[in-house]
Amino acid sequence: MLNCLLLDDDAAIRELVTGYLGQHGISVQALADGASFRRVAPTAEVDVVLLDLMLPDDDGLALCRWLKGTRPALPVIMLTAQGDPISRVLGLELGADDYVPKPFEPRELVARIRAVLRRGQALAAAVQAETRFAGWTFDRIRRHLLAPDGTLVSLSAAEFRLLSAFVDHAGQVLSRERLLELTRTPGVEATDRSIDLAVSRLRGKLGDAGGETQMIRTLRGQGYVFDAAAGR
Repeated sequence: MLNCLLLDDDAAIRELVTGYLGQHGISVQALADGASFRRVAPTAEVDVVLLDLMLPDDDGLALCRWLKGTRPALPVIMLTAQGDPISRVLGLELGADDYVPKPFEPRELVARIRAVLRRGQALAAAVQAETRFAGWTFDRIRRHLLAPDGTLVSLSAAEFRLLSAFVDHAGQVLSRERLLELTRTPGVEATDRSIDLAVSRLRGKLGDAGGETQMIRTLRGQGYVFDAAAGR
């Protein structure tokens, strides 16, 4: 079940939203004033915030700015008056993810919540897919490896899988057997020797110098370890 934090001073709206969202698998924690919101919001275990901008005891825009400064990744949907375009624009500029004008159709509110959450998940996946180390940028969505000078470095399928395994297990000692498990492709027979060759080719692509600054280090009798901070 999704969890939502609702701030609205209108008791009828709190009751309507709580009931309707509950029917669609969204649990609601409803608050009536800005003071309660400032106390609860920093640690509330919620997926999305519904924030009314017209409050008797606080400024909704100020609350939006404060919350985004406190929890920038938490999606915020503003509930705004129908004829208040300036507040909507200001709210979006302050970091709100969407707005729903009052009076609103409950079904639209559910759709807006789900759309905002989908966008957030897609963004999180994209950020997670891009990894930076020692000036390099490894983008697994586009299967790109960019050198510190911006040059695009091509990777074979085996090199791509090997670098993915190293990045996912940075700082861990990986035996050749473990690397075979992490990079195995159905129908392709691989050996310890093929891992050594792939590591050697990947080092060449990374311009990985020997000595203490080597990113992919060999530990005799144990395997390899990827040091994402080496070479900085």
